[in-house]
Amino acid sequence: MFGKSLYRLLILAVLLTLVVAVPALAQEDSGKWCAGKTIRFFTGGAEGDAFGSIVQRGALAAEADLGATVEYVFSGWDVEKMSQQLREAIAAQPDGIAMMGHPGDAAIMPLAEEAAAAGIKMMYQNVDVPEVRAQFGGGYVGAQLAAQGKALGEEAVRQFGLAAGDTAIVFIPLGQPGRDLREGATADALEAAGLKVIKLDGLPEYASDPNLALPPLTAAVLSNPDVKLIVYPGGQMLGAVPVYMDALGKQPGDIINIGFDTSPAIMEAFSSGYVQLTSDQQPFLQGYLPILSLCGTLVYGFGPLNVDTGAGFVDTSNYESVAELAKAGLR
Repeated sequence: MFGKSLYRLLILAVLLTLVVAVPALAQEDSGKWCAGKTIRFFTGGAEGDAFGSIVQRGALAAEADLGATVEYVFSGWDVEKMSQQLREAIAAQPDGIAMMGHPGDAAIMPLAEEAAAAGIKMMYQNVDVPEVRAQFGGGYVGAQLAAQGKALGEEAVRQFGLAAGDTAIVFIPLGQPGRDLREGATADALEAAGLKVIKLDGLPEYASDPNLALPPLTAAVLSNPDVKLIVYPGGQMLGAVPVYMDALGKQPGDIINIGFDTSPAIMEAFSSGYVQLTSDQQPFLQGYLPILSLCGTLVYGFGPLNVDTGAGFVDTSNYESVAELAKAGLR
């Protein structure tokens, strides 16, 4: 009797497994298990942007792997434009939206509420909006900005022997609550080590055209000729360091230049000796993983992913190991 009951249970378990597995196997055979789902994806920058293009490559790879229809949004790092584009995205009624968090909690909150009411799933990348996510859900893929910024400041002090009384210039996106956490934490770490920190506003437009930062940087260096360290708020400006230093009449190594991200231009700046340290946040993953997460939620009901993409430091001792990937637009 026990044997027959066990046998029936085994048969039932096999049948249930087949009921669940056969549709999934059919989708896996096609390799496009997220086909039929539409996602609006924010790249952050303009088309061809040094950082945003790597994010987009990650998203394109996820689109190709998973089969979702992905619509790309380019914002030129303009936070007001991002907010308007988010309104337009919600009105278009996609299945999911992967949003850059640069506008901040206050600006995104009412729009996230609207998206939730419409049944649109949300993910956020690059800049976290913890208050929005606590209220209306969604995951975050990107570096933990405050921790990343603090670590960069501490590493600079350690690696370059900076001491109390040394002068540093730090670009901070002062008008972007949430986005300013990273460079603000770098400045705090440098001040904690006793450095004199000159804070400059890292305007969003500097990411679109790094040459716009040259006048305030020149003025700050001329006013502080003993400056030992400059911290830049993104890969676009860090990649432009050779231009900045040439305009200032500085040779490689005269000023220590550090910041965030990797790119072909940054690798060239390492090679020429103008850049000494950067913190990598793996933007390719900030493109790929939000789409993977949205597809998992939309198709299988999975909870959203929360992934810290901070990968540690690239400096003069190891930049060659990532140079080829950076040149290929993957790091």
